[in-house]
Amino acid sequence: MSDLSKFTPRVFSGIKPSGGLTLGNYLGAIKRFVDWQEAGSHETIYCVVDMHAITVWQDPAELHAATREVAAGFLASGIDPTKSILFNQSQVSAHTELAWIFNCVARVGWMNRMTQFKDKAGTNAEKASLGLYAYPALMAADILIYHATHVPVGEDQKQHVELTRDIAQKFNHDYKVDFFPETAPVIEGPATRVMNLRDGTKKMSKSGESDMERINMTDDAATIAKKFKKAKTDPEPLPETLEGLAGRPEAKNLVDIYAGLSGQTDEQVIAEYAGAGWGRFKPALADLAVEKMAPISEEMSRLMADPAEIDRILAHGAEQAREIAEPILSEAFRIVGLVGR
Repeated sequence: MSDLSKFTPRVFSGIKPSGGLTLGNYLGAIKRFVDWQEAGSHETIYCVVDMHAITVWQDPAELHAATREVAAGFLASGIDPTKSILFNQSQVSAHTELAWIFNCVARVGWMNRMTQFKDKAGTNAEKASLGLYAYPALMAADILIYHATHVPVGEDQKQHVELTRDIAQKFNHDYKVDFFPETAPVIEGPATRVMNLRDGTKKMSKSGESDMERINMTDDAATIAKKFKKAKTDPEPLPETLEGLAGRPEAKNLVDIYAGLSGQTDEQVIAEYAGAGWGRFKPALADLAVEKMAPISEEMSRLMADPAEIDRILAHGAEQAREIAEPILSEAFRIVGLVGR
């Protein structure tokens, strides 16, 4: 086992620029990133993982624009480039160089167990890209190139962080070193998985059929309010206890979202609204969402109108990231016997 105390306390996480950002990205990831930044207990490194996006074909111009949009979402939500390192993955080549080493450490059987590949490749796996199959090794490199000790992720990414730990353990064992930390996934708080506003059994997605299924981080105040007021519910009022939400996915989702936006627990929300009908709860949720999300949308619009400023921030962050990554990569090369760094 790696002793995490020997490593600098450091948080790393990222978001893929494939389509627009949603409320799910905000509550499940970006808001947590800001919380880690403001806690000040760890160095915080955040990345737009644009190289992960091309595991499936992307229009180049759209990918470039989406990378800037994700960066704008980080900044508008409170990521401060004077407190955190913010960059896009493709500007730091150490990620892909370490990923090749990890491709040679990881086992094919490990990759075969990755449920996300099965989900994304579907029944036509033979035609999926090799990148889609192997990208968990790149994700491990994203994390370990900074010796990150903690990774805030959603539940659906937990398996990949566990694979990252497997790769770190095998590297350390094979080369008889204690070089890479066994990174800990951090999954905590309400709304770690935000669901569809029209079907509470499905995750809120950028690629859903209807725009009414999701709250986009670029939605204006009127659109946010409209979507929540039209969100699917059931006939029953909110229950007296949290257990009463069992079997009520749409109700549970809206309570989760309220808790995530308000900074409360689900239990506190239920205590406040026990017995309330949707005619009371949904307008309250809409008002809260507008209060929290509309300023972010406005700031994103301002930032995206100045792409040169976003590019400057990302380039500066990449310089900072390389300062941490390059010595770690050089030592990894030395450990495995590669010459040239």
